[in-house]
Amino acid sequence: MSETPQQRVTRPHDDAWALAIGLGVVGLALFGLAGAQPLGWAARFEEWVIPAKAVRPVAWEMPGWLSLAATIAAVSAVLTARLAALGRPLAASLGASLAVVLLGLGAYLLGHQACVAATDDRKFILPFRLGLTGEAGYLVALAAGLVLGNLFPRVANAIAPAARTELFIKTAIVLVGVSLAAKTLGQQAAASRVLLRGVAAIAEAYLLYWGLVYLLARTVFRFPREWSAPLASGISICGVSAAMATGAAIRARSGVAVLVSSLVVVFSTIELVVLPFLARWLLPDHPMVAAAWMGLAVKTDGAAVAAGAVTEALYQPGPGNLMVATTTLIKVFIDLFIGVWCFVLAIAWQRWFRTEPSDKVRWMEIIERMPLFLVGYFLAFLGLMFLGNQWPATLGGIKLVEGQTEAFRKPLFALAFLSIGMATDLRRLASPGMGRLVLVYLVSIFGFIIWMALAISWIFFHDIPALPVPVTP
Repeated sequence: MSETPQQRVTRPHDDAWALAIGLGVVGLALFGLAGAQPLGWAARFEEWVIPAKAVRPVAWEMPGWLSLAATIAAVSAVLTARLAALGRPLAASLGASLAVVLLGLGAYLLGHQACVAATDDRKFILPFRLGLTGEAGYLVALAAGLVLGNLFPRVANAIAPAARTELFIKTAIVLVGVSLAAKTLGQQAAASRVLLRGVAAIAEAYLLYWGLVYLLARTVFRFPREWSAPLASGISICGVSAAMATGAAIRARSGVAVLVSSLVVVFSTIELVVLPFLARWLLPDHPMVAAAWMGLAVKTDGAAVAAGAVTEALYQPGPGNLMVATTTLIKVFIDLFIGVWCFVLAIAWQRWFRTEPSDKVRWMEIIERMPLFLVGYFLAFLGLMFLGNQWPATLGGIKLVEGQTEAFRKPLFALAFLSIGMATDLRRLASPGMGRLVLVYLVSIFGFIIWMALAISWIFFHDIPALPVPVTP
């Protein structure tokens, strides 16, 4: 029996808002191609010891606190407009939006405290250093949401209309397309030497990783598909963004992606601390293999690039080397697969894993249900790639575009973590399933992924020198 128009699942309301907000930010940032930065007032969060130095504007000459206030006001205004458009009272909408933004950005700011986030001993004099990178702000936001939702449920319920997980995640993914394009174009010099091998290594590793983790989660640990797919993406692709995007693509419950993402951040820290030293010990004469290994094995962007920098410092190959560029390039092209794979999964879930498998699936329905954030992701990525390749003079402007969009992308993820924490019952986190989730991650990462990544890195990079070879005329 086919569905009636009333029975068909419509596209979530937040999809359209995410696309509009994401492309709106990109559209304003595009003035950077002409050297202008209309979003240059936005706050950039940095590692800090002195709170006054925790925030600075992207480009404009203004105090950091004023930049932060402007960012809070802008994001709150957009959330308030969304709630008002849904018919909610303006005063209540403004109060809820402002509370969510203050809590989320405040948590993200705390996560950048140097003792928590710093990965470099040379930048600060610290009594201790956890080295979690600025992505620790996500964990702080999650913790804040859990406290608020479980200890102060009345407050959480009052501001819940503004805490829209899907809206924050999907808008951030649109902005990921800008970052991916800028980094890809910025690494073209290194790409001329390692691009083809890097893409080959990524394709081989990625397809092996995802399938193995998915099968492990499904067959050995008996997780449902809703959990297994984000888990496989988070472990095999690129951590937080991949888990979040996959969960949105297959319409999984929001708690699934955030639990996976939290594990990714924690275990990436362990990899960041351990793998560079293991690489130096196992591969004393092959720095490029070590650099590629960091890109293929460490799961978040920040931790992977930091691991590449630590590895480079251990090898000390000399100025102008390709080590960090190789780690970054591999990570960038892994990020590209987020959008591609989510597109594939969205079709697969609609075609084979829907709740009424006996119904005939219409291709138009698949298109109608395709997540709009993927459209924005590819528009941003492919549009900037086209501009950068056709007119190389725009590369500097594209970096300005990236800087403006980055000021919103990462805080949006922090707001998503806060929102999910608010909606999460801590008693469920203590359930037996959490132990299985951690076990899947442990077995996957330390059982086969890092060793497969090492083997693939050796195959493709063992004969590439770390220092560029001069070209003689």
